[in-house]
Amino acid sequence: MTSETAALRAVLLDPHPIWLDAVQLVLDRVGMQVVAKTTSGSEAATLVVEHRPDLLTVEIDALPGEPDGLDVLRQGCTAVPELRAIVLSAHHDPAHIDGALAAGAAAYVVKTAHPDDVASAVRQAFDHSVFMPSGQPAPGVPAEPARRGRPGGLTRRELEILKLVAEGQSNAAVARLLWVTEQTVKFHLSNVYRKLDVANRTEASRWAQLNGVLPSDEASVA
Repeated sequence: MTSETAALRAVLLDPHPIWLDAVQLVLDRVGMQVVAKTTSGSEAATLVVEHRPDLLTVEIDALPGEPDGLDVLRQGCTAVPELRAIVLSAHHDPAHIDGALAAGAAAYVVKTAHPDDVASAVRQAFDHSVFMPSGQPAPGVPAEPARRGRPGGLTRRELEILKLVAEGQSNAAVARLLWVTEQTVKFHLSNVYRKLDVANRTEASRWAQLNGVLPSDEASVA
């Protein structure tokens, strides 16, 4: 953990305390400091104003009588314009995903995702990729380091998706095979393209073939 990444702070909102603890474990892994976590939407909005964190994570669902996660997200982004927000939700339908992105979320992660995916989403939220405008990475947040034994510095899930795409699977087929949404597949593919410096799935598939990600006779660049 570096002093620069440790300086990044987070506030967490989820109606279920067990998920607050789980998300904190992931954020600890990427060097972020959780300054507050709560099951109350109204308290979360207050904590954002009080702590002015770098990151806010929310679940859309709320406890009875509390504002939901998207309301808190909107309030937080208004109070702290530089705030990055990630929705970690049990919902995986397009309406919830689109609503979260429209409310200002930098990324949307379904709760069935692997912890590596959550960590990747946090990094990418500060790297201005995928759902963020293009630009330079935020100060103090290095690009995701290369994984030992993983080509191109890809995460486990990114490599898994690249292999399926190189085998000719569509985004919809990959989503079904991995039990994630197509939006999540697109999220990871965008990261793959950026890391490999390629423009599309055909170039990514060719890269996979040339770099030993899969046997050459299995690579499909359809």
